[in-house]
Amino acid sequence: MFIAKSIREKSVVEYLLYMWQMEDLIRAYGCSLTRIRREYIDRFDYTDQQKDEEEDWFGDLIRMMNQEGKREKGHLAINEVLLQDLGDLHVRLLQSTRFPYYSAEYYRVLPFIVELRQKGDKEIGEVETCLNALYGVMLLRMRQKPISPETAHAIKAITTFLGMLLYQGPDRRPGMGGALNGVKF
Repeated sequence: MFIAKSIREKSVVEYLLYMWQMEDLIRAYGCSLTRIRREYIDRFDYTDQQKDEEEDWFGDLIRMMNQEGKREKGHLAINEVLLQDLGDLHVRLLQSTRFPYYSAEYYRVLPFIVELRQKGDKEIGEVETCLNALYGVMLLRMRQKPISPETAHAIKAITTFLGMLLYQGPDRRPGMGGALNGVKF
């Protein structure tokens, strides 16, 4: 909860990746709050009150996963809404003539998106495809697996593209990195 809150204020993309990681962590512990408390939360240098708050947060996530049928796969509705907002913003930016640099960056990264969609789920949107790529590379790095130079190049381009999606100037809304505040189309 504490990490999620801090990340959410900084970047919705990083927040979504973190929340996907927490969904997977919950699954790895068999959706057992007892195990998460004992084997994960208790390892942090938190006060007892902070540990209890963290346990409550994980408990809420587990309840949502159970209610939404996400125990084995998929993302929570709260995360899907944020993803949809990003996808909607992406489309609005592309349709607007006010953001030529965004459109140029999109067309620069589009070949990578097309290639990724051909290899994976063709039914998901372009922003989710990019996030899936970042999440996949994050998992590879956590497992200390090699990343090809081609993949590293694609990830760098995708990261730049997503950064442009989130940045819309000095009056950006906290957590969205400017993604929805003050943007006129």
